[in-house]
Amino acid sequence: GAAPISSIHHAGLPWELGLAETHQTLIQNGLRSRVVIETDGKLMSGRDVAIAALLGAEEFGFATAPLVTMGCRMMRVCQKDTCPFGVATQNSELRQKFMGKPEYVENFMRFIAQELREIMAKAGFHSVEEMVGRTDLLKLKDKLPATRANLIDMKNIIAWRPEESDGAASHFVPQDVYDFKLFESIDENLLLKKFADSLNSKNPKKASVEVKVSSTNRTIGTILGSEIQKHFGPNIEEDTFTVCCNGGGGQSFGAFIPKGLTLRLSGDANDYLGKGLSGGKIVVHPAKGAGYKAEENIIIGNVALYGATSGEAYINGIAGERFCVRNSGATAVVEGCGDHGLEYMTGGTALILGPTGRNFAAGMSGGIAYILDIDHTLYQRVNKQLVSMSDVSEVHDILTIRTLIEKHCKETGSQLGKKILSDFDSYLPYFKKIIPNDYHRMLVEISHAEERGLPHEEAVLEAFKKITA
Repeated sequence: GAAPISSIHHAGLPWELGLAETHQTLIQNGLRSRVVIETDGKLMSGRDVAIAALLGAEEFGFATAPLVTMGCRMMRVCQKDTCPFGVATQNSELRQKFMGKPEYVENFMRFIAQELREIMAKAGFHSVEEMVGRTDLLKLKDKLPATRANLIDMKNIIAWRPEESDGAASHFVPQDVYDFKLFESIDENLLLKKFADSLNSKNPKKASVEVKVSSTNRTIGTILGSEIQKHFGPNIEEDTFTVCCNGGGGQSFGAFIPKGLTLRLSGDANDYLGKGLSGGKIVVHPAKGAGYKAEENIIIGNVALYGATSGEAYINGIAGERFCVRNSGATAVVEGCGDHGLEYMTGGTALILGPTGRNFAAGMSGGIAYILDIDHTLYQRVNKQLVSMSDVSEVHDILTIRTLIEKHCKETGSQLGKKILSDFDSYLPYFKKIIPNDYHRMLVEISHAEERGLPHEEAVLEAFKKITA
């Protein structure tokens, strides 16, 4: 409702196109049985629902039409808190003007269902499930509303047949009967067997396994990490279980791995590396003999360390977009990243020894970042809405940077890291510290409270009250 009228008429594509393409593509790749397709966007009648089902939809979302039944008149001022009908507002006086009732939406949906039932009866369907993907029942109107409509080629939408998919399922199949073939995964088929003795020991000795991986091996380490967590919880030493991987890590490499598990990858990795990292360690560096400079090339994909809560990651190369998005506690070192780095970060520490993309630190509300800004252009790419940027001058920050680079070099053998350490005092003025404004205020208040002798928990509570007052 807040969108301008020009957007409503001209932005995006009709849901019919997206729905048909999604349904057909999934079938052609043998994946349709694993997905429930929902479509929404201006579904206003039972006829719309019937067409959506015939094009491949199994679920249907309604938004604007039910909103209108509740009293919305599409004034397009939702964001201004001035809705004259009391729908999109927190103003108590305007909310009194809201006249909607749940029964209005209920009646609307009953009308939709009744019309759909009538169409189903004419076509001979007993259930919506029988309608899914039956594009053979769709045809163009004999009398089109405009001459230009004759120019639209609908062949690939309504003339497509499920038979063209070589017998692949054309609808969703409940996942309790779907075989995910977990026994074929590296974790189940190799790692759990190799580490069996250590997993069954009360005091496991440090053990290491070397494996070859490719981009089809997804979520490497996740099942092993689950078993480690079950057996030992947090009471386990770092690097107790080490998996040395060679090749290309698939999506979600090292997702959710806990403390005690270390994944070392010699090669490169796909998107979502370290998603939900929960105490483990991930190390990525180029393969031996790689003929390129690590600090100038992308080595891991997008959205690395998404939602990580703790642990460490050392990346000898550049990361893709949205690096450390929603990171809430992990420590990461990387040699550059793409757009939207540290987006929505709420905690942890990030050290970036190279260039960043645009919109850096957008929505960042916690944690601290240190960036090596050699060309002094970082200020052009930082989203300054919630954060402040400053030079690194405090002893604590200097020690943190140096310590992290030393660990980075130890774990990855980074040539860039070694170069910085060899002339650290010269590089130090090029480092910038980025910290969220409210987070910085909170840290200052906590420090003052602890200086007065308050225990940490009480200091945090007092600081929080001051900040939110």
